[in-house]
Amino acid sequence: MRVDLFDFDLPETSIALRPAEPRDAGRLLVVHPGLPPADRTVRDLPGALRAGDALVFNDTKVIPARLNGVRTRPGAPGQRTEVLLHLREAPDRWRAFARPAKRLAPGDALRFGALGANVIEKAEAGEIVLAFDRSGPELDAAIAAEGALPLPPYIAGKRATDTRDTTDYQTVYARHPGAVAAPTAGLHFSEALLSDLDAAGLRRHHVTLHVGAGTFLPVKAEDTDAHRMHAEIGILDAATADALNAARAAGGRIVAVGTTALRLLESAAGPDGTLAPFSGPTEIFITPGYRFRAVDALVTNFHLPRSTLFMLVSAFSGLETMRAAYAHAIEAGYRFYSYGDASLLFPGPRADIP
Repeated sequence: MRVDLFDFDLPETSIALRPAEPRDAGRLLVVHPGLPPADRTVRDLPGALRAGDALVFNDTKVIPARLNGVRTRPGAPGQRTEVLLHLREAPDRWRAFARPAKRLAPGDALRFGALGANVIEKAEAGEIVLAFDRSGPELDAAIAAEGALPLPPYIAGKRATDTRDTTDYQTVYARHPGAVAAPTAGLHFSEALLSDLDAAGLRRHHVTLHVGAGTFLPVKAEDTDAHRMHAEIGILDAATADALNAARAAGGRIVAVGTTALRLLESAAGPDGTLAPFSGPTEIFITPGYRFRAVDALVTNFHLPRSTLFMLVSAFSGLETMRAAYAHAIEAGYRFYSYGDASLLFPGPRADIP
């Protein structure tokens, strides 16, 4: 499909630089294909779903994955270098995006404060593989000490990261460190809202997908067939898969909280929608025409033009439906992107393909 079909104009004033306070005070746009979009708030979510529905949350935890340091070569001055870790490949190795990547080559040594690394591979689009001088938990501790929280560029380019972000950019249920970007739909959920969901008879389950920075990159190709997704590591355990299958068999709907949870569930689903345990990388790329197997509703934020995430929601609810919903959201003053407002999407006709 042509990538420009997923383009739209977004005013700079629509981009949220801070989250709503409290975090469950954001707005919620409910989108049923064939009906006008309905303006609600995130606190209305329990009433927008049914008792017996199963919400699936991504419990990954964001790590301070942005490292600033220098390239060191014998007899040459140090070259300032920034890397953004995005996929762990071994206890001592990470795949990362580097700036300036053109000046790096395999064999280069990098120093990030007390942490050292060597470039062992250079790929396309500024991507490198780093072998660090530490491994496992020792490397994790060094990254935590030397790294910075990787706020998205549309926020970081307008203000400095501060101590508020260390809380704001984590979900309240984050458990497993490894993400370099937050599963942002989950940022809206407070402990009070989770309790309200329980009281409404909704079931809560957790999966883990360590979100990589590649998920949020704009698509630079002119056609979706030419775009390559970056792999992300996900885990769906057997007990959760069984519980979700049972909920669906009893008439409940599976509601993915975030596109990351959705992508993992769809990666783990068989042709009939039955979920099986999953552990490993997924590179699933969802565009209009995809047949959803495991997910019946989606809670998600508002996404970038020409992004894989806007393609995904267009596949879920229909491209024309989502164009209209986003036009309404912009006109009504909804806040966009990671710290912005939320939407609750229901599936649309699968024939909505230009």
